[in-house]
Amino acid sequence: MPEAAPAEVTVALDGAPGCIADARGQVSAFLARAQSVHGLPVSARTLDLSQLVVSELVTNALKYAPGPALLQLRIADGSMVEIEVWDTDPTLPWAQAADAGRVGQHGLEIVMAVVQGFEARREPVGKRVTARLSLFDDPLLG
Repeated sequence: MPEAAPAEVTVALDGAPGCIADARGQVSAFLARAQSVHGLPVSARTLDLSQLVVSELVTNALKYAPGPALLQLRIADGSMVEIEVWDTDPTLPWAQAADAGRVGQHGLEIVMAVVQGFEARREPVGKRVTARLSLFDDPLLG
């Protein structure tokens, strides 16, 4: 990746109305810069899935953790976008078993189905959840 590439962006989230939409906008702008200014390949699928992942992770952080949250976006190895969300609750998330009859609480299940990597870890304060998506489509996925 070129030296001037948008290696990382961190955004403070306060939970105000529109905060989740703003977070989706941040990932869109970040990936658009990576593509148009720095020539990194970003598929339309990755753009859509990144917005979905950000929406789910930020929603969970704001719903279940008191206080502020942080959204951090970075390009890793010139081929992946890493989406990290930090919040103040140390409880690690877990995906429930699939249940078509359950209403709601499918967000983490969806995230884990679309990303290439997922990690949740406790921090000295709170936790950090990281999801990784390939910037370009896998030709094997069609």
